[in-house]
Formats: sequence, C-alpha cells, structure tokens
Amino acid sequence: MAKEKICFIINPISGTRKKDAWPEIIHRIIDASRFDIRIFFTEQAGHASELAGRQIDEGVPYIVAVGGDGTVNEVAMSVRDTQAAMGIVPCGSGNGLARHLHIPMKLTEALKLINNASVISIDYGVVNSRPFFCTFGAGFDARISHAFATNGKRGFMTYVSIIAREFISYRSRKYKLKIDGNKFKTKAMMVTIANSAQYGNNGYISPYADITDGELDVCILRPFPKFRAVRLAFRLLHKSIHKSPYYSMIKGKKIVLTQKCEENVHLDGEPHTMGKKLKIKIVPQGLKVLVQKDGKIG
Repeated sequence: MAKEKICFIINPISGTRKKDAWPEIIHRIIDASRFDIRIFFTEQAGHASELAGRQIDEGVPYIVAVGGDGTVNEVAMSVRDTQAAMGIVPCGSGNGLARHLHIPMKLTEALKLINNASVISIDYGVVNSRPFFCTFGAGFDARISHAFATNGKRGFMTYVSIIAREFISYRSRKYKLKIDGNKFKTKAMMVTIANSAQYGNNGYISPYADITDGELDVCILRPFPKFRAVRLAFRLLHKSIHKSPYYSMIKGKKIVLTQKCEENVHLDGEPHTMGKKLKIKIVPQGLKVLVQKDGKIG
C-alpha cells in the first residue's frame, strides 16, 4: 500500500526552544510505515503559507504546522477550503488553537497524536477578507499583541510583564457594532471575536466557545476599576470571565465592528492595521484538522 505524504513546516524562531534536532525527532516518532515524511523550515514571514500551498498543489494530504499561533495561522490560510488537513505541533508562546483542540504541548506527545489522529472540520472567521482561526481582537488585547510582537523576548513571563506595563496607561475606546443586523454602540477595554475558547496560555476569553457551531462569539469587556484587574485576570485563567459584571458575549454570523480611529487589531495574536471598519463573518466547517482519535476538542 502506498504511503501517505505528510509535510512538517517548522518555524525555527517560534517559542524559546531551539529546533535543530527536531527533524530527527520527527523521523523517529512519526510512523514511517504509514507516512512519507517531508520537512521544511520557514525563512521569513509568510513562508509557511507559501510552503503549505506548494505541498497542497502537489497533493500532500497532511500539512503540519510546527510553531506558534502565527505559524498555525499561515499554514491554515493555505489549508482552508481544500481537501488537505492541518496538524499542529505547538511550540509558541500562546498555542491557542492547539490548546482548544486538546493537542499536547510536549513535542513527542503531539507527534504521537498524529500517528493515530482523526480528521474533523472546524469553523474559521474572516475579517476584511483575511482569515483567523482562533481569535480576532480590537482594543487592549490588540495593544498587547503589538507590544509582544515588537519585543525581543518570548515566553509567558514576557507576556505578563507587557500586560502589566500597558494596562497602566490604556484607556477604553468607543465602538459601533452590528451583529446579524442588530446595531449598538459600546465603550470597551476590548472587543474580541472568538472562534475558539481562548487566546492561548489558557486565557479563556469565551470559555464555552464551540469551534464547530457555525457562529462567532463577540466578547465585550467594558471599562472596569483598576483594582478589579487582578480579579478579572483570575477569571480569565479559570474559565469564569463570563461571570464578571463587566463582560458580555453575543453570538453572531456576520459582524461589523467600527473603531472611532484606526488602530492596531490582532488576528490569532498577530498585530495588523486593517482600517476603521472591520467586516467579520464565519466560514462553517472550512478547515480540516488532525485531533485526538476520540475527537475530543473544546
């Protein structure tokens, strides 16, 4: 029987670990009796998407992103709406989609999962024609993603220190929202459109998000007293942000978010500038992914 082709796309600078030895580990753990293994390292931003697209054109059915949320986003951009399926070996700072899909954080365990994985289809979102697969955000979380991206250090503690620093000076913004035709205005610290439950690092912005329900969760965090910040951070990390009086969530399929001024936004943790008016929609079941054999996600 012919072997199935599988491609691993490794981002060498994601996370904090060196990856020189990872090709040898991949060859040691991935079932060579089943898979014909291909391995590539990315060289610059956008290269992961380019590599994935070429492999799909050559008929490779499994494309594995080895990196953080940015690498996953790039690979998924090419895999979406095709017959190929994306695997994830998480090694970034947040690993939001991987955590939602219950993919192990350890390299060897994530590789072992691939040998016996199931393929399921999940939703993804689109903002002004650009896809996201985990979360899209405007406001404070976008400020953090920009500061983290331009910081020379990686890791969870760097993320925490940036949040503490930026929180001191950040002020809430005014937004206009239209969700499935219903219009309203709000003042918010941030507006996050969640496909999956968390940003990453087990920070749950929409604890009960369903990545297969054909809807997006519009999460609004309204202004709050600064002394409440620690309590809100605790809720974010313990799946209880939805219990806060400063939080609300509305489900929708088509969303228009209008900022008063053009500011940074983020897609899957990567900062972008996309204008003041942001048109967002859900694409149901548009991405095939490799998950645990029992299909457990969320």
